[in-house]
Amino acid sequence: MNKRILLGLTLATTICSSIIAVAPSSQAQTNNTTNIRDLQQRSNGTIVSGKVTNIVGNDFIIDDGTGQLIVDAGPRWWREINLQPGEQVTVRGELGKKGELDAFSITRADGSVIDIRPAEGPPPWAGGPNRARSNPLR
Repeated sequence: MNKRILLGLTLATTICSSIIAVAPSSQAQTNNTTNIRDLQQRSNGTIVSGKVTNIVGNDFIIDDGTGQLIVDAGPRWWREINLQPGEQVTVRGELGKKGELDAFSITRADGSVIDIRPAEGPPPWAGGPNRARSNPLR
């Protein structure tokens, strides 16, 4: 399926779910994670946990049972993340302007961490693939 179509359909579903479920969850939060349906209320330093459902390049969809969210893990040429559908992950990042979660790091169920980018400043790949500086997170 075309990446734009998949991400567009998922984003539309996520936005519709978020509009319907704007009331905060009454369930106690653990590990400072945020339910996907509550993301409109927090934008920076957000942590979500859930199951990876679809992957296109380094973009993937995470589902926590309250909703789905597109996660942007940066360009594949910068660092390939190699997640698998069905994998449980925790993502730390910030809600982007397009409604996706821009990942800072991804923690797998086994505790291993994939560092994507620092939380402060522009992403290190902002200069493009021909940027002279090497990837400090590799």
